[in-house]
Amino acid sequence: MIARYSSGGPYEERIGYSRVVRAGGLFITAGCTSVLDGQLVHPGDPFEQTRTAFGIGVEALASAGCPIENVVQTRMYITDRAHADEVGRAHQEVFGEVRPAATMVVVAGLIDPQMLVEVELVGRCGAGRT
Repeated sequence: MIARYSSGGPYEERIGYSRVVRAGGLFITAGCTSVLDGQLVHPGDPFEQTRTAFGIGVEALASAGCPIENVVQTRMYITDRAHADEVGRAHQEVFGEVRPAATMVVVAGLIDPQMLVEVELVGRCGAGRT
């Protein structure tokens, strides 16, 4: 079974993607940034951008039926390695009890130059869960 969930975000329709795709027991978010109601929030603040992005991802997974304790993997794409500690601190705040496998990668840039971080989450729930 494959199900697709939209959040109604401004880029979903324009680019043609879903916020979450569920394939059996696997729940995968699209990249999440610090955009609320179509506007970037917390410009210049990697910690708050990361917390916001993770909040969007966690909420999207929960809305699709996968709670935070079932997050098994996170990916963080950052635009400056100097932000790694703040991004990591936000990750620890959100996922410190869950402790998913995590990757942080420095990238050349994101779709909006004010975006400092983009995150992805993978959860495992329901069908096929071990």
